[in-house]
Amino acid sequence: MITPLLRKGEQNPAYVLLSPLSRRRHNTVMQEANRDQQLRSLWNELGNHPERLQREELDCLNEALTHTSSGLHPHHEQLEFLGDAVLRLAASEFIAVAYPQMPVGERSSLRAQLVSDRWLTQLGEAITIEQWWRIGPKASGDPTAAATIRAELSEALIGAMYRIAGLQAVQTWLTPHWQRSAEAVLADPHRGNSKSALQEWSQGQGLGLPRYACSEVSQRHGDPKRFQASVTLPPDLAADGWGGSRREAEQQAAEALMAQLKASSSGRA
Repeated sequence: MITPLLRKGEQNPAYVLLSPLSRRRHNTVMQEANRDQQLRSLWNELGNHPERLQREELDCLNEALTHTSSGLHPHHEQLEFLGDAVLRLAASEFIAVAYPQMPVGERSSLRAQLVSDRWLTQLGEAITIEQWWRIGPKASGDPTAAATIRAELSEALIGAMYRIAGLQAVQTWLTPHWQRSAEAVLADPHRGNSKSALQEWSQGQGLGLPRYACSEVSQRHGDPKRFQASVTLPPDLAADGWGGSRREAEQQAAEALMAQLKASSSGRA
């Protein structure tokens, strides 16, 4: 049988003869094939072997990158919950190997920086996670939601990698990112502790101690903006911050106020 050549813009007759239901099935198959190729590309960029991925493993990656805002199921939340635990364990192992002489208190402080929502957002930016995520149109049109979504899906992706390839694969992926972050934190005399830096500045200016107020504004697990904090200093200095914990929200508020002070100082200069 000789297949006729198609002119430019002309549809394949075989496709035209398909019923509407068959066309939808055909389109779905093509979309799934394209999605699988995207996921294999991501897996490769994360340092793994895409040819080894099985159907259930591709589905796991797809779940991790499907945000609740998309309205699709399954979505990222369960893998985000798993990723939260895996992230803390892997970070603890990294610190133990990289800084064996570091006291436990300092390890805890460093780990808090390496598992923070801000760090997860930076991880999402580094791997350009938006190339692979599936989010809803409302979230897509809200630039303020991007950082939160990056953090959530990055943590879910950590959970997916653990489920597919184990803890060692997670550590191999995250260690280079942690090395850069840890060096920056340890080079900071306040170890990334904005509350400590703000307190030192305020006391040096004779303003006393900063005053913090914090409230829970969301009860959703893993919400990077679950808590809202405000910090004030006399006479009229104030800033707000949000975080997945009270501590993180207060740190964000302190950092925001420090940024204001630096901007004001630069303006006067």
